Amino acid sequence: MVDLRLLQALRVLHAQGTVTATARALNLSPSAVSQQLRQLSQAVGATLLVRDGRRLRLTPAGRVLLRHADGLFAQWERIRADLADEEGNQHTTLHVGGFATAFGALLAPAASALHRAAPPLRVRVTETDTGACYQQLLSGRIDIAVLTPLPDSPPVDDPRFDQQPLMDDQQDLVVPLGHPLAGLDVVDLPQTATETWIAPHHDQHRLIESLCGAAGFAPRTDHHAGDWSSVLALIAHGLGVCLVPRLVPLTAHPGVTRVPVRGDPPPCRRVLTCVRSGSRQQPVIARALTALQEQAVIARRLDRTRP
Repeated sequence: MVDLRLLQALRVLHAQGTVTATARALNLSPSAVSQQLRQLSQAVGATLLVRDGRRLRLTPAGRVLLRHADGLFAQWERIRADLADEEGNQHTTLHVGGFATAFGALLAPAASALHRAAPPLRVRVTETDTGACYQQLLSGRIDIAVLTPLPDSPPVDDPRFDQQPLMDDQQDLVVPLGHPLAGLDVVDLPQTATETWIAPHHDQHRLIESLCGAAGFAPRTDHHAGDWSSVLALIAHGLGVCLVPRLVPLTAHPGVTRVPVRGDPPPCRRVLTCVRSGSRQQPVIARALTALQEQAVIARRLDRTRP
């Protein structure tokens, strides 16, 4: 029999590429990871990895084992679900990761509702970007991720993960009060071709560049800011415009306003929940996913009234 911990080391190594990164993800020493990989190779009687520069690459035998490992781990998560259901085990700590702007409307109220529920569920929430979410799910550091997929994210049918739509977060053009576009009911992106743009964090900036490119222009960017409060402060002082998701509240910046952007559908970012494949039916995970879905319904109802 093969120890699942040895298979886990192989799975994380495939995702991380190096022993050092794998050790960091699994909270082990590099020597411990190397030893686990050697033990796994000996247990199955095959060479699983070869060195490729500074990275380790799977051999054909390693790829076969990895494919079966993904199925084994999904089945193990389903076994855990059945055991928890049989034992009625609701007393645990659930770890949830998500992007910053999901906290106010989704993560914080869902965690609070679960704390107040009967029986109460302890939830630990961590701000985590999309790339790290997948790695932390795989290593077991978080149980649920709320994320917005990127072009280089694992595909929806990746056998390691169960990814489901939570909501679509519509993008509005945010401009200073008194701006010529501020009084419009709706704006077409080509109308902003001559505007100065504020570049937000990397993922959102990539989305803006893609949407503007599809509209026939490249946004002229003069200012860069890493968080939404800084972006909105720049807009409020008349230094540019930006596409801002509706999950981002504007209440702290009375000098700005939203203008919906025309489109069929309007521009938006897809928000997903992601768990390890096979774990969705574990009672505590199912409860948390339901709480997140309830908050997403509330967010969709309120997004058009948010200032």
